[in-house]
Amino acid sequence: MTAMGFDAPGGPEVFRPETLPVPVPGPMQVLIKVDHAGVNRPDVIQRQGFYPPPPGASPIPGLEVSGTVVAIGEGAAPEMLNRRVCALVSGGGYAEYCLAHAGHCLHVPHGMDMAAAAAIPETLFTVWHNVFERGWARDGETLLVHGGTSGIGTMAIQLAKEFGLSVVTTAGSEDKCEAARRVGADLAINYKAEDFVEKVNAFTDGRGADVVLDMVSGDYVQRNLDCLAVDGRHVTIAVLGGLKAEINMAKLMSKRQTMTGSTLRPRSDEFKALLADEIYNHAWPLFEDGTIAPVMDEIFPLAEVSAAHARMEAGDHIGKIVLKVGNG
Repeated sequence: MTAMGFDAPGGPEVFRPETLPVPVPGPMQVLIKVDHAGVNRPDVIQRQGFYPPPPGASPIPGLEVSGTVVAIGEGAAPEMLNRRVCALVSGGGYAEYCLAHAGHCLHVPHGMDMAAAAAIPETLFTVWHNVFERGWARDGETLLVHGGTSGIGTMAIQLAKEFGLSVVTTAGSEDKCEAARRVGADLAINYKAEDFVEKVNAFTDGRGADVVLDMVSGDYVQRNLDCLAVDGRHVTIAVLGGLKAEINMAKLMSKRQTMTGSTLRPRSDEFKALLADEIYNHAWPLFEDGTIAPVMDEIFPLAEVSAAHARMEAGDHIGKIVLKVGNG
């Protein structure tokens, strides 16, 4: 099979095609003939040399795919064979074939576009776990999500709205703010022109957001806490603005705020299978009936993965960037 890998970390240009054996599924694994693969920020960080794959994972980037199951390993349900699926994977998505844990696959319903299906798993699993499980978000509350036009941001906005939350988001231009509003954001703030702390507090009549989904970290953390409500929850999922933050612990204590965070890739297969089951029961019907669909930016051929990464790094995209892998 053809896969897109790299010999040494670097810029988008380091990608080159390589020929690898088609992997063989082990216990509880399925082999997917890949139709499309999603491009995510962790792929970029891995290519830069700062996010190595966990032990046992493929060194080929790619954390989500859509395609058809063409082989199954011991313990995987026989009815999965020939099924159209999308899957969260620990690596290997930028290839013609990819292994996935059987429990990390979601059935792609008839009528769902396979490019869109590939754009769902990484953001859906991440948002569901961090907003609703770690952030305990519930109807009637307010969510602040940074990067509202990213894949994570657009997914968080849509899911939160469907589950009865108000959503405030930030973006870097008025065009991106308008795009976030179209997705469903109640308030979109141009962080380059406005103080999001003031805007969030004004929007909530001084109460603050109940949950913050933060992918910036660094000096955003204290600002997030300044517009986080009493008993609010701050959930960190990335550190694009810096690994360290200085915060006022006295303020945090006085408002009884909770800080948490997570990374999904190194979690156990068992944990991700349980997460998939919860998503399948509570969120997947919204995708099956078209209530929620991923916001799509651009689709690149697998051979043009360098261009796809360059677009992500430029920051101009709105929604998900996807690679076309199969010939169907």
